[in-house]
Amino acid sequence: MDIWKHFCDHYFHFNAIGMGIDVSKIDTFDNILAKIDREKIFKEMAALESGAIANFDEHRMVGHYWLRNPAIAPSNNLKTAISEIWNTLDRFVYAVHSGDICGQSGKFKNVLCIGIGGSALGPQLACKALCHGPRNRMALSFIDNTDPDGIDFALAQLDGKLGETLVIVTSKSGTTPETRNGMLEVEYAYGRSGLTFSRHAVAITCEDSQLDWQAKKEGWLKRFPMWDWVGGRTSIASIVGLLPMALQGIDYKKFLDGMRDMDSLTRVHEKANPALLLAAAWYAATSGKGEKAMVILPYKDRLDLFSKFLQQLIMESLGKKLDRNGNEVEQGLTVYGNKGSTDQHAYVQQLRDGINNFFITFIEVLSDRSEVSPFVEEDITAGDYLEGFFLGTRQALHENGRESITITIDKIDAYHLGILIALYERAVSFYASIININAYHQPGVEAGKKAANAILQLQKSTLQYLRNNPKQSFSAENIAQALESNDIEIIFKLSEHLASNRRIQCLKGVHFSQNTYQFFD
Repeated sequence: MDIWKHFCDHYFHFNAIGMGIDVSKIDTFDNILAKIDREKIFKEMAALESGAIANFDEHRMVGHYWLRNPAIAPSNNLKTAISEIWNTLDRFVYAVHSGDICGQSGKFKNVLCIGIGGSALGPQLACKALCHGPRNRMALSFIDNTDPDGIDFALAQLDGKLGETLVIVTSKSGTTPETRNGMLEVEYAYGRSGLTFSRHAVAITCEDSQLDWQAKKEGWLKRFPMWDWVGGRTSIASIVGLLPMALQGIDYKKFLDGMRDMDSLTRVHEKANPALLLAAAWYAATSGKGEKAMVILPYKDRLDLFSKFLQQLIMESLGKKLDRNGNEVEQGLTVYGNKGSTDQHAYVQQLRDGINNFFITFIEVLSDRSEVSPFVEEDITAGDYLEGFFLGTRQALHENGRESITITIDKIDAYHLGILIALYERAVSFYASIININAYHQPGVEAGKKAANAILQLQKSTLQYLRNNPKQSFSAENIAQALESNDIEIIFKLSEHLASNRRIQCLKGVHFSQNTYQFFD
């Protein structure tokens, strides 16, 4: 095989946006691409963009593509709403930066974002990728879980600074437990500091949600709308992602330009369609059944959260038990990764010589930095080493039969980050069409939430039983029998956790199963 000719036939460069995709190291790519029903996937994408119901569980449209191009939204009301939110955003951010809107201690210098999933991952990725050092207009921090340690860590960074910290609470319903808990703990911290939380708080939520009513009643600084047709994993182009970007001084309009330009390229029906190339490569690498994991390996420190971002976007969208005809298929793509060349020292040994159960996506960034780099040895810079490690790893893996895709972008800025994210959003939609699953609902997530709620109710019952029987101790089996529950293991785990946090007392037995628990006097 003529290696150079094969590369030229399978490397697609998109000059207009400064990006290339290399699928030359995916063995069956040509065969798969020829078999894809392009008419079907483009018809389904057109229906999605036209406002067809895509989330059937909640009877909702899926409209994240309208967020960067309101002109294609299916109604004048939506077009106006999207355009107006940009103007509202600009006015609010100007008022914060100028000091017209300020905290109790003066001008806002910090932003604390409280959210989970896409409500946190998108802003976190943009912050890491696009904000560095003194160019940041405001310092950004996050509470993205209900872990008390994580909450304490975030608040410790803001010790003595809460009066100059703007808090953004993001939740569609306002009842998401992780976000609600983080908000309540932060509200408590403001009270302990003698400050009024509402004078520092902004809500991003659906109209008439519990959070919306709370913010209105308490007189929060601002309430921004969160539309039900935007899913969390595709919310970075909404106010969820744009507000933190703008507060930090990122040109969010350039970010939206990149997304819009990528969307336009992925409407092209020819072979040179970036999202079609990516979706076809995924299918070829995994036999269309998720047989291999997707390893994301960007050679750029700024993109070290990209694999985490893609985990949610891809795995929540494609991990489905049933196809659209109700057949059990158990589809999905497992995503993991971090960054090169750091993680060459962590798992590339197995990638090259171990079990061949993956394919890699390398992300190459051509520009090292905005300034000219010094030499670390004759004619070699630190960035040259990074490129050398990327090319060497790619070659070594290919020589041992490991498949890979390479995405090349000119540089990391708001525009190119928008390109990357939009590329994967479109590829997910195309791939879902190819394998005939619905990418826009997530019944498994809801099942986990329902199970967690049931467990928390069991904890309340356990505490109440111990409270009603003071000065007596009971084993997990005793408690389960009294509550007429078969969940002895769950009651044991709950009781151990409660005891570790000094809410009940644990009397240790010879064997852990003989531990008994009683309510504190």
